[in-house]
Amino acid sequence: MNMSRPGLAMIALWWGFAISWIAAAAWSSGADKRMSVRRELWYRIILLTGGVVLFIPAHGYSGPLRLWSVTRGFAWGCVCGIVCGFTFSWWARVHLGEFWSGRITKKAGHRVIASGPYAIVRHPIYTGILCAVYSTAAAKGTVLGIAGSLLVTVGFWMKARLEETFLQRELADYDAYRRRVPMLLPFGPRSR
Repeated sequence: MNMSRPGLAMIALWWGFAISWIAAAAWSSGADKRMSVRRELWYRIILLTGGVVLFIPAHGYSGPLRLWSVTRGFAWGCVCGIVCGFTFSWWARVHLGEFWSGRITKKAGHRVIASGPYAIVRHPIYTGILCAVYSTAAAKGTVLGIAGSLLVTVGFWMKARLEETFLQRELADYDAYRRRVPMLLPFGPRSR
């Protein structure tokens, strides 16, 4: 994909999402309890590596690194996928309110949120970001784009598993919620 209007739109969307997400950290309340940084280190390394690989520019790739050609219409479709993913993530973050944290934490008064996007999947923020990640990888059409998106998926899956183990210990009704609602994919498997 060259730096066409869809490419610039994707860059603007990712930057806008990142800046607004960081700025919104002020909404979050303080943590009563949190997982150690050491326990969170591996998923963070994998997420960072995946993000770096995903965003390696796709200009000029041919041969085995280029998996498919991207038309202008397809690229605009990918822009729509990114918008949908970010919208879903923001819906989840606003719905979660002060309980949101970039780290695995328990907040004062923490309870299971099982409405809105949390009635669809247990980790709608990750689901929305993954939608944007895979839309970006599709628009790139490269091996590196796919590799980066797979690493990001593994990183979010690892974080979700750690988060669920933590929340099962901290919130009495979390296990029942896990049995009712799929983890990352709507209509996907539920935990036993």
